[in-house]
Amino acid sequence: MKENSEFLQFVFFMAVCGACGFLFSLTGIPVGWMIGTLLSAAFLTITSPKWLKMPHTGIPNHWLLIGQGILGIELGMKLNDSVFTIFKENWLIVTMMLFLSILFALLSGLILWKYSRLDMLTSFFASAPGGLSAMPSMAEEAGANTGMVSIIQTMRIFIVVLSIPLLLFMWIGSPVQDTVSPAVYSFNFEDLAGTAVFLLAAWLGSYTFKLLKFPAPWLIGVMISVGLVKSISSAAGYDFSAWWPHEFIILSQLLIGASIGSRFHKRMFIGLKETLFISFLSTTGLVLAMFFCAYLVSAATDLPFITSVLAFAPGGIAEMTTAAIVFHADSAFVAAVQVLRIVAVCMILPPFFKFLHVLECKKKKQSQASAS
Repeated sequence: MKENSEFLQFVFFMAVCGACGFLFSLTGIPVGWMIGTLLSAAFLTITSPKWLKMPHTGIPNHWLLIGQGILGIELGMKLNDSVFTIFKENWLIVTMMLFLSILFALLSGLILWKYSRLDMLTSFFASAPGGLSAMPSMAEEAGANTGMVSIIQTMRIFIVVLSIPLLLFMWIGSPVQDTVSPAVYSFNFEDLAGTAVFLLAAWLGSYTFKLLKFPAPWLIGVMISVGLVKSISSAAGYDFSAWWPHEFIILSQLLIGASIGSRFHKRMFIGLKETLFISFLSTTGLVLAMFFCAYLVSAATDLPFITSVLAFAPGGIAEMTTAAIVFHADSAFVAAVQVLRIVAVCMILPPFFKFLHVLECKKKKQSQASAS
């Protein structure tokens, strides 16, 4: 009975937030469903009205995973040779941008460390754009303040998800069409077989990538496995078609937006005004710097400006690729670059942070020894 009651509470919470997402989508702002849902979910969990009974952990994580899985299938069906062609033509620019994102992340962490009360290790882990799921766990292994890392990482995703689509909307206006995917099929029973094959491939991909400990397995594993099935079937002379209505991507936006927003709570901000303000400034600076660099990349290459911005934005994979779909950008390329950034950040920065921490500890010991 208790589980059924909690499930109904989550459904009611999603319905209320989804209604706000619908109203926000009427403004014509791309990713309006996700932004409206995220804002309303954050407002409800922070204000905690009496009629809302939500656990402090927010919506269960599997709701977010379902949203990522839906998005992964959508991206996998869009994966084609043009993505690899763009990488081949612009590999040097992409590599430079990945290292620039790491450099800007280090600068953001340095500012947070110098002008807040956080220790060095926590500051750097909190500022690293390596994914909301990966960074807190790595921070815990290194001995950083996991709670602060989670709060600041969540705030970064929040800022990026709100600012990037709005900036693009003000820059270029609304997309020509309000459709999410061009691959929309009318329902027929033959397409159900293709849908079943894609769902099976999605499950196998997410399971495999989870075993291999890849970041966001329900998104990346699903996208790659579905893309492989589609490519292999096309090479064999049979092109799978699936029943995949555009309402599914709206559902994905609702699940992702509500999951992120439900993790905000009033007690997060108690006694942390100065730290959060510095974090807000450093994160805003990081977003603006990457926005400017993306503009330079689009000017120097044939990469469209929207695709460049969303590919190099320090946000979440799911959030930026969802925005790419709505803006009719190259969503598969955006997802690929976002994955490369997270992999690069997770491989390079944590060992470097630990090295800096060891140096700082040695420096403190030497200063204490000289003082005594």
